[in-house]
Amino acid sequence: MAKKKKPETAPKSSNPNVLGLRAEVIEQPIVETLETNYMPYAMSVIVSRALPEIDGFKPSQRKLLYTMYKMGLLSGGRTKSSNIVGQTMRLNPHGEGAIYDTLVRLSAGYEALLTPFVDSKGNFGKVYSRDMACAAARYTEAKLSAICAEFFRDIDRGTVDFADNYDSTTTEPVLLPTAFPNILVSANMGIAVSMASRICGFNLAEVCRAAAAYLRDENCDLFEYMPAPDFPTGGEIIYSRDEMAAIYETGRGSFKARARWRYDKDENIIEVTEIPYSTTAEAIIDKAAELIRAGKLREVSDMRDETGLQGLKLAIDLKRGADPGKTMAKLMRLTPLTDSFSCDFNILIAGSPRVMGVRGILSEWCAWRVECVRRRVYGDMEKKSEKLHLLVGLGKILLDIDRAIKIIRETDEERDVVPNLMIGFGIDETQADYIADIKLRNINREYIIKRTEETASLERDIADLQDILAKPARVRGIITRELEEIAKKYGAPRKTGIVSGGGEEPDEPEDDAPDYPVNVFISREGYFKKITPQSLRTGAEQKYKESDGAFLSFESSNKNELLVFTDRRQCYKARLRDFEDMKVSSLGVYLPSALGMDDGENVIYALDPEDYSATLLIFFENGKAARVPLSAYATKTNRRRLTGAYGDKSDAAAMIVIREEAELALYSSDGRAMVFSSAQLVPKTTRGTQGVQALTLRRGTKLIRAALLSETAIQNRARYAARSIPAAGAKLTDGDAEERRLNLF
Repeated sequence: MAKKKKPETAPKSSNPNVLGLRAEVIEQPIVETLETNYMPYAMSVIVSRALPEIDGFKPSQRKLLYTMYKMGLLSGGRTKSSNIVGQTMRLNPHGEGAIYDTLVRLSAGYEALLTPFVDSKGNFGKVYSRDMACAAARYTEAKLSAICAEFFRDIDRGTVDFADNYDSTTTEPVLLPTAFPNILVSANMGIAVSMASRICGFNLAEVCRAAAAYLRDENCDLFEYMPAPDFPTGGEIIYSRDEMAAIYETGRGSFKARARWRYDKDENIIEVTEIPYSTTAEAIIDKAAELIRAGKLREVSDMRDETGLQGLKLAIDLKRGADPGKTMAKLMRLTPLTDSFSCDFNILIAGSPRVMGVRGILSEWCAWRVECVRRRVYGDMEKKSEKLHLLVGLGKILLDIDRAIKIIRETDEERDVVPNLMIGFGIDETQADYIADIKLRNINREYIIKRTEETASLERDIADLQDILAKPARVRGIITRELEEIAKKYGAPRKTGIVSGGGEEPDEPEDDAPDYPVNVFISREGYFKKITPQSLRTGAEQKYKESDGAFLSFESSNKNELLVFTDRRQCYKARLRDFEDMKVSSLGVYLPSALGMDDGENVIYALDPEDYSATLLIFFENGKAARVPLSAYATKTNRRRLTGAYGDKSDAAAMIVIREEAELALYSSDGRAMVFSSAQLVPKTTRGTQGVQALTLRRGTKLIRAALLSETAIQNRARYAARSIPAAGAKLTDGDAEERRLNLF
């Protein structure tokens, strides 16, 4: 008899947490780990959770609404939300909290949708409030809104496919047959893996009219029917046709929206009643309180939230003598009362994410809706054909009812009744089975004549349905009529106003910021410091990051502006008074973040324009130089960013500001230098000028530096001087190549 092997045990350990279990480390390549573990998760989030599909719903929303439909909540009364949540678990096993959150967002009480799909009762919170939470599901009640009838009217007519739920105990629709472009009507936001979606809502009536117009003419002007988005929180869109056109065509872009307000002269109070969709009342109040504490909002004595049963209301108490218009302009500029809405129309088409503009979405929805209507028509035709087939068989016994009765009576076995009827009247099994099931009381001439009279009507209906399937124009006509009916029945006026603004910010009211001298320092990596002369006299050493160092410095005033040029040919405008005074020992503010620059955008030059009377000299790596007056960068409004700040044929190597003619030195990468007068450059009036050739370059070389002659180490000016430009200059000697080490700090 073989001996039993003793089970292996792990070696004893002095660590009391070790329970005798042996850990095993399995090596796996990172690529294999990503493919087997991470990619399935990522695809599941993208396809089955975060992104909406062409019907305008995410899976969680679709499962919830279909569950409510099966519960009879379309025509019945409300039921407790907890009951709905529990029933939805059969289709969506992601937890009660997630399902209830979905229900809340779709509800009329939450006010997140212009066209809510859930008729709610109780406290569902508010989308414009960060702190107003909804009540628990056991306290609130809900049912489907009337407009949901447009989703489920054709659900049982073969319009969409059905699939098994997660445990194959029931089925659910893959999509809901929405009779209008809900993908554009319902605002939706989702964050997936490596991609996201943010769709702004549009007015239902406008979308229906635009879709109907698109069905008639694919090249129609969509702005004529749906000029801009519409939000349930109201407010006003600062309209720019170019910005909106980019969103309509590409599906990406942003626009600004601002609050609506009114002034109560008797109480000296400003009341804000509508705010941008992308912010909350608490965020606005917090920012206003911060400005009041910092002394930047001296016109306001108090701001409070007076939201109640009548809706949103933020009350702003003004000090005596304060101008309400200027105060609101300041609040619009400094608080989220004016906010941006970024769009990313990323939706699932046939299981694949695609970013599309409004026209592209309408194209996909119309194609999908055409298929739904064709399937519905085909299903109706099949049912009518089946009924016609039965009535044709019934008509064949009309001439000899007694014979049919005789065949049935004289048949010995029940199973032979249908075959004998088939033989006796020349009908098929389906017809014979239908005739055999007729009740004895209905086997009379009157009943049969009445039933067979439907034959002609059915034949006409079937012929009409076949004609619809054969003519795409008739299908589009059906969809168009349905859209017009929906717009008429459920349409409502716009809530969000449209004001012309060209995408620029309103004029700033004058403020009483103190004016005092400051010194501006910018490092090589783009860190900014504004330091008072008193702080500079402390004698402390300038502090930079380990890899950073001095780049630019100049004297200015706290009330002056700052122009910052970047390597993306953009110019950013800022006010020095908006930056805090700093100490010499601080690292400073990172300008790309403070000014909202694009990713990877770097500072290449900065200056104080003062009264915009000076001249900017721009030197390019291809040896060209441009002379542009600073007045070309002045704007009537406080526009934060100017694109196309300089020519795009070559990268900028250096920039210099002059107020009078000066001598300049240019350096090339092959060790040559050239000296010339700025008077030799002809002024240009446009920022995008390519300039004139100043330095003649050899193949493979470029201009690497430009500076005032007085700031260089060149002693022998005559060696490098150019009587006219362009010129190649001369090779630098050892003495002229040595740069003076300037200790700026």
